Amino acid sequence: MTPFTSKLFAVTPPAAIIDDAGATTNVIDCKGFNSLRVIVLLGATDIALSALKLQEADAASDATTLTSGADITDSVFGTATNDTGSASTLPSATADNLLFTFEVDLRGRKRFIKPVITVGNGSTGGFVVCVAELDRAELVPVTAAAKGVSQNLRIPNLAA
Repeated sequence: MTPFTSKLFAVTPPAAIIDDAGATTNVIDCKGFNSLRVIVLLGATDIALSALKLQEADAASDATTLTSGADITDSVFGTATNDTGSASTLPSATADNLLFTFEVDLRGRKRFIKPVITVGNGSTGGFVVCVAELDRAELVPVTAAAKGVSQNLRIPNLAA
């Protein structure tokens, strides 16, 4: 079996509904990887997001705070161009159960990246979950912990 070269990371685990506030997001340490995919899953929501973007910095103050973080160019939903060449839009009040992704080439980027996810002021707000997948590892992670998971199952090739 070809080894997977990725690591998963819980950026925003499932939590209570958010209204007129930013989601608590963990800082992603990208050291040792060449690419990153950030996946944002919206649950039930009655209001659009007011911010969805990535920031980067050379250092992190703690698990949820960048030191002097700055927006990554082309990572701001609502102003950046998407992969079809169209203007991106912020997720709307009808974006229930939809996925939004960022694909980042980490070469030349700063070490730490943090998603910024802000839910607008609605009647109740919205649910948000965010995970990151670091890929193209310099050293292939072989244990569950190194892959960022609690347990890992390897399913063999039946043709072998």
